[in-house]
Amino acid sequence: MIKVLIIDDSALVRQMLTSIFEKASGIEVVGTAQDPIIARNKIKQLNPDVLTLDVEMPRMDGLTFLSNLMRLRPMPVVMVSSLTQKGADVTLDALELGAVDFVSKPSALGRDLEKYADEIVAKVRMAAGASVSAVKRHAVSHSTASTVVSSNQSADAVLSKKTSRGHFRTTEKIIALGASTGGTEATARVLEVLPSGFPAIVISQHLPVSFSASYAQRLDRNCQMKVKLAEHGEQIIPGHVYLAPGEQHLLVERDGARYVCKLNDGPPVNRHRPSVDVMFRSVAQNVGPNALGVLLTGMGADGAEGMKEMLDAGAFTVAQDEASSVVWGMPGAACKLGAAKEVKALDKVAPTLIANLG
Repeated sequence: MIKVLIIDDSALVRQMLTSIFEKASGIEVVGTAQDPIIARNKIKQLNPDVLTLDVEMPRMDGLTFLSNLMRLRPMPVVMVSSLTQKGADVTLDALELGAVDFVSKPSALGRDLEKYADEIVAKVRMAAGASVSAVKRHAVSHSTASTVVSSNQSADAVLSKKTSRGHFRTTEKIIALGASTGGTEATARVLEVLPSGFPAIVISQHLPVSFSASYAQRLDRNCQMKVKLAEHGEQIIPGHVYLAPGEQHLLVERDGARYVCKLNDGPPVNRHRPSVDVMFRSVAQNVGPNALGVLLTGMGADGAEGMKEMLDAGAFTVAQDEASSVVWGMPGAACKLGAAKEVKALDKVAPTLIANLG
């Protein structure tokens, strides 16, 4: 039984979350708290397995509380955030401090509630089994997922499977990187050590629309490469990192000897849009042996099949190892398929890419 403590200043939200968890098997709400001061005592008394924590709290803000918690008593935390610019920035700060994942508050307690309930229950279950030690190691002082939907279609729903083109008119390298839960910090750790003239990188990270721009800006401030949200039809050039916008698949296509970004509004794949499998498949078909594939921490299996297609097309592939992953779902699935040529700890991923560019 997963014991959950709900921390939120809104009585309505506390009641709503309690109702959601009470209907879920294997989860018990052991208590609620209206602010972090009350929560500190309840953590000691109730010994919960997972906390849900509101981003904006009275008496002590959520970030200060989270920072103290991760220093004194590390445990899995799922942030509950608003889909605003401020909410996005604070939530990304929380992931940096050590939160395992986040869920966005529903815009209303009507139509969105069922989808919201499925998402937060799934993330609390995932958080209970997450490696908090890995989260702490990744912290800068230290997912993140897009909206989970019921559809579970394969990449075929967006891009038909076919063999890669036999002749490539360019030898220009492209790195394709996928991540989910725990991935905002893991991706940052990889990018921050790469030089400014490194080959272009395309990224599909499970993030909602309102978070992707903030995340791209945050990466850009801390990386030598130029990081931006991908735009439909723009040329992919070395020294740049292209992040898939929330709710759009990112594909790589060829235009003569050039590579270009293509955005696609097709259905979610593996319950996600953007989907790593879709991006990896496009890279396998259009970049082939000139590509390098990276799959980092994340819940589920998105990217595993696509990475196998990249490997079969001649690309070099590397997956993050279990010990350094917050959740070894996606890279673990790739390893089970034999899709990863190498498996490396997070701090070895960037050196491995540099070593395999030749």
